[in-house]
Amino acid sequence: MSENRIAIDRPAPLIGVTTYGRNEDNRFELQGNYIDAVRRGGGIPLLLPPGEARWQQLFQHLHGLVLTGGGDLDPKHYGGQDHEAIYMMDRERDASELALGLAAVENGLPTLGVCRGAQVLNVALGGTLYEHLPDAVGDAVAHRAPPREPVAHTVKVKANSRLADIVKELEFSSMSWHHQGLRDVAPGLEVVAHAPDGAIEAIEMPDHPWLIAVQWHPELTAAHDPVQQRLFDALAHAALASQNTTRQH
Repeated sequence: MSENRIAIDRPAPLIGVTTYGRNEDNRFELQGNYIDAVRRGGGIPLLLPPGEARWQQLFQHLHGLVLTGGGDLDPKHYGGQDHEAIYMMDRERDASELALGLAAVENGLPTLGVCRGAQVLNVALGGTLYEHLPDAVGDAVAHRAPPREPVAHTVKVKANSRLADIVKELEFSSMSWHHQGLRDVAPGLEVVAHAPDGAIEAIEMPDHPWLIAVQWHPELTAAHDPVQQRLFDALAHAALASQNTTRQH
């Protein structure tokens, strides 16, 4: 083999990772923790900024998808109300990610939703959100530290769920960074984890090849917490299986 050629040891799945919307400096950004976690899992991350009108052409080449965290969905998408705590709404990002979420469900694309990503999937499928979670569950458990910082709390996972099989634990500490949460869970989704205050912390779709969404931020601690990294490992494994199936056809 020529020294100028790159050796490819094994096929790696291409995993789309959504980015934040365009900021005031005309930049699309994303925390590097997502990229690192996908790479550790064996996937090749491909950043998906919102607003691409031809996203279907790109979508057909993906083997997996991560719907990342970020600002709030516009309440109009789930019949909600305006609230003073709602922030960073982005019409372009809402439209892109709701479409991606539906396409991932309809096409059986292995998908991991993180925080906002869990909310996007729920809303895309007809579910609703709490505009401000403390209004529903109180302040006994902090889901976000002031002013808008991550904070740790425990999560309890439903036994015999796909999520439990992946993380190998039924209770663990997670980094939480949100003020909204799932209210009415969309048809086809199953709740598989809760916070100590009863807030929904994870959903999955039993009839989908691999779709899991968590309300916490596994990417923040995945570098040193195997429980959190296992989510990205499992996504990459499912994406690789999807890639191999596509090649066979």
